[in-house]
Amino acid sequence: MTVFDSLYLNVFNHFKKRFKSNANLWSVIYITLLQIAIIFLLGVFFSEFLNQMKVDTMSSEKAWSLFVVISIILYFLNWMNYTGKKRNIINARTTRNNKLNYNLWLLLFLPISLIFLSILLLKTL
Repeated sequence: MTVFDSLYLNVFNHFKKRFKSNANLWSVIYITLLQIAIIFLLGVFFSEFLNQMKVDTMSSEKAWSLFVVISIILYFLNWMNYTGKKRNIINARTTRNNKLNYNLWLLLFLPISLIFLSILLLKTL
C-alpha cells in the first residue's frame, strides 16, 4: 500500500461519517489535488532550476498545457483506481494492520501549503 493509498483511505473514512454517498468523490478529489500540488511544486522547481542553468527546454504555454493534461490524466487514473476493487482491497489490508489516523485538518492543509509554496517559489525566482 502506497502513501497515497493510505491518505486516500484516511480521508475516505473521515468523509464517510459525514457524507455517506459522496465520500468517494471527495476522497478522489483530495488525492488528485495532492498529486497535482506535488507535480506543480516539482514543475516550478525544475523550471526555475533549468532557467538559472540557461537551458531552454520548452515555452511557458507548452509547460502549462502539459500540466493541464497531466492533471486531467491524474484525475481519471485516480477515479478508475479508487472506485473499483482497489478500494476494497486497500480497506481489507488496513483492517488487518493497524490503521494510521491522521488529523483531517492536517490532511486538508497539506495540498494548500504545497500550492502556496509553489506559487511563492514561482513569484520570487
